Amino acid sequence: MSQTLVLRLTPGEDLRSALTAAFTQLQTEHNTQAACVISAVGSLSRAVLRYAAEPNGTVLEEPLELITLSGTLSADGAHLHASVADARGNVRGGHVMPGCIVRTTAEIVLAPLPGWTFSREHDAATGYKELVATVRPLPPSAP
Repeated sequence: MSQTLVLRLTPGEDLRSALTAAFTQLQTEHNTQAACVISAVGSLSRAVLRYAAEPNGTVLEEPLELITLSGTLSADGAHLHASVADARGNVRGGHVMPGCIVRTTAEIVLAPLPGWTFSREHDAATGYKELVATVRPLPPSAP
């Protein structure tokens, strides 16, 4: 499968959980081992973002526009970053944690990456589980 997956999340859905579920569906139905976010717009009523070098997320609980969302999805989980803007146009961004709740809608386009497998392995240099991207052979095309 090389087709994109278009999602429209509805009020009350958790952004991170919905993307994880969508990847699980791709994995089950199409043996997808890697995917990425290629487009996202929408609004949140609550965002939980972890800022650089901080151990915990910061909760933003107010109407927010989802300005950007980027990241990778694999069987080992999602690594997502987002920027959101409040009603005054102030923008904040960081690592997407559980608890980012859709306010009115979130329109997201995911791209499966059929020639790749993403995994996360401990990196001694950073102390974190980091992306390991591996090329995997594609099945032969049908004539």
